[in-house]
Amino acid sequence: MKVSSRFLHFAAAVSLALAFNTAHAKPPTAEVNTTGLAVTDDTVTVGQLHSATGTMAISETGSIQAEQLAIDQINAAGGVLGRQIKVIQEDGASDWPTFAEKAKKLLVSDKVGTVFGCWTSASRKAVLPVFEKENGMLYYPTFYEGLEQSPNVIYTGQEATQQIIAGLDWIAKEKKAKTFYLIGSDYIWPRTSNKIARKHIENVLKGKVVGEEYYALGHTQFGSLINKIKLKKPDVIYAAVVGGSNVSFYKQLKAAGITSEKQTLLTISVTEDEVLGIGGENLVGFYSSMKYFQSLDNPANKAFVAAFKEKYGADSVIGDVTQAAYLGPWLWKKAVEKANSFDIDKIRAASPGIEMDNAPEGYVKVHENHHLWSKLRIGQWQTDGQAKVLYESELIEPDPFPEGYQ
Repeated sequence: MKVSSRFLHFAAAVSLALAFNTAHAKPPTAEVNTTGLAVTDDTVTVGQLHSATGTMAISETGSIQAEQLAIDQINAAGGVLGRQIKVIQEDGASDWPTFAEKAKKLLVSDKVGTVFGCWTSASRKAVLPVFEKENGMLYYPTFYEGLEQSPNVIYTGQEATQQIIAGLDWIAKEKKAKTFYLIGSDYIWPRTSNKIARKHIENVLKGKVVGEEYYALGHTQFGSLINKIKLKKPDVIYAAVVGGSNVSFYKQLKAAGITSEKQTLLTISVTEDEVLGIGGENLVGFYSSMKYFQSLDNPANKAFVAAFKEKYGADSVIGDVTQAAYLGPWLWKKAVEKANSFDIDKIRAASPGIEMDNAPEGYVKVHENHHLWSKLRIGQWQTDGQAKVLYESELIEPDPFPEGYQ
């Protein structure tokens, strides 16, 4: 008898949810909510705070979808402490002051139990004072520059030592690279990331940075930059361009004849989410330094991909940050149930040491510094928009304040 693909996808989703779920009793609300959060006998309300509109929507839509998928699966498997999760969605609209305003609404007015949100470091920096003042908890999914550690944030993406430094080591060894041209969007993450990259290139790899350029979010005209690259002829273009600008950047590179046949390019900002807009044909052969690619061949990832596509369509894709966003609700659920409480202080105390054996990326564990142990992977982009994984590191302990890079 032929089994439908829809049934198989549903079965995979249920299997994944049950694998993550741990049976837990339903304690009285008065015992698990002593600080006035939006928790009832039957529900717990959480917040989502991402850019659903604006230039960052190309990158953040996947995070919104993955968090909702995780929440749906958790609810289907019994919820958290016997309570169904309700979601209040807010749109940061790619505007940092708006993120801060919406964060305050979620914490002060809506009294949500936690927030899954932000993408750019600028948005995270904008909301951080709000979370620390109001004692909220943010699950932040994006790879970032490090140099931060907050008791009110769980960082489910990778920091600089797990992405930037490890990735540069790989490209220098594999391509015998000595000269680098650094490119980024003009805000804190690309500038700080490239500052770290420059120090590693010059001080450790004994290489040379032959150019460094930054462009405003949403910038679309890269002709002048491309001419400079052609003039400098770097061994590696090192790119940290984000959002919709990626579409113009990579299309214009190809139109100018800068392809992987002639030029090595390593990016720390392009995932499958961005490639969907860029088109695989426009960056085929270039490399990304990430901890996750949709093409990872393990049972948990196959179940995750099947469930994601079942919910959002066969043509949907999953990038590094999307997967890291998916981890947020599961890690929060584990912390709540370990603490047997929704109280933020108790969740904070319970979070270090929490493990997931079957995350789509593989094994993860929350460090005392609120970051995750994770692996570096190098993916090479193919014409179909998927990445061929060429390299996988051992687990890298998170070190958000690496000596010599601050």
